[in-house]
Amino acid sequence: MIPQRAVWLAAWPVLAVFVLSNAPTPLYVLWQRELGFSAGVLTVVFACYIAGLLGALLVAGVVSDRIGRKPVLLPALALGIVACVLFATATSVLALAIARFLAGLAVGAAVSAGMAAVNDVAPGRGKTAALASSTAMVLGAGLGPLLAGVASETLPGPTVTIFLAEIVLLASAAVVVARLPLPRPRSATRAWIRIPDVHPDGRGAVQRGIAVFAPGITATSFVLSLGPSVLTELLGSTDRIVAGALAFVMFLGATGIQFAVRGLPARTILIAGAASTTASMAALIAALPTSSLALLAAAAVLAGTGQGMGQFGGLTLVNASVPANRLAEATAAQNVGGYVPAAVLPLAAGFLSDATGLATGATAFGAVVIAGGLAGGLVAGRGRPSRQEAASTGLRNCAEYSR
Repeated sequence: MIPQRAVWLAAWPVLAVFVLSNAPTPLYVLWQRELGFSAGVLTVVFACYIAGLLGALLVAGVVSDRIGRKPVLLPALALGIVACVLFATATSVLALAIARFLAGLAVGAAVSAGMAAVNDVAPGRGKTAALASSTAMVLGAGLGPLLAGVASETLPGPTVTIFLAEIVLLASAAVVVARLPLPRPRSATRAWIRIPDVHPDGRGAVQRGIAVFAPGITATSFVLSLGPSVLTELLGSTDRIVAGALAFVMFLGATGIQFAVRGLPARTILIAGAASTTASMAALIAALPTSSLALLAAAAVLAGTGQGMGQFGGLTLVNASVPANRLAEATAAQNVGGYVPAAVLPLAAGFLSDATGLATGATAFGAVVIAGGLAGGLVAGRGRPSRQEAASTGLRNCAEYSR
């Protein structure tokens, strides 16, 4: 039996890559001031990250299932290091956009191949693997902006130091990947690139996961892309530690909630995730006219818990429903479904903010995500459980799952 600590060690590369994913968040205000770009351009830079991520998801899951996890993860970690170098030396918007795109490629590989590798290391421990993968993702995503904010306010080189530290993390992750005892791939697919095709047994699970995960990660994407601008323009806070801490508490909420709900049925987790996302956007809309940092912080934490529950609930169902040799592709499919609106809606909000003001753009964004959260809750709560889903939490929880 593989020790449980080995499962968590296998998740280290996921955490390391996700530290990079959001490390630029509190630094955007510095780059905006130095390079002179608008909120709309800022969301374009952010969207380049998601474009890279989606591109990787179209390839990494299929290739990983075909040739193995390591040949996908090691080049992805190398791309992450290149992105760090570009961030640390950026003197133009183009350099930032390219760095974000490369970071997205690295994260896309970690989401599909990396999370599948965690499950490969621990066959038969699907829920533990889902918890380790999902926790590593959200904890890394929260640590990145916190460390960047603190480093930029307290250490020399405000846009350099954090990326030097991240290079060390990525190098250590490469060592872990090289030593992981991963099985040889058993996929029969001959494709190298395609829209992720989910095994029939897992399609219902992926659909319900997307229904809740998509609004949740869209809400957190707004905080990551335009949150620092809201703090500066509407709330009057220019402290980068505050901006980093706001993102950190958001993902701390996403991490903590997954441990808190890990014994609950997936149906309950997903419905609660949808409710949390809906409440987060209501708090965001209320924070704007009142200039309330407390309400904005509440919106961030609720967005994080919504994403965390949507992600964990969806991964739990996928791990229970999909054969191991199709797992990376199914994980990629769930993330494609979540990240597409997470790119499009903040981008639209950014350009709407340029035209009508940040408060109007943020309010419109919140209203759309509220509608998505309500719809996600309805999708997650419908129907009856499948046998695979019932088995994923034990007989005592069988009646709680939904199809």
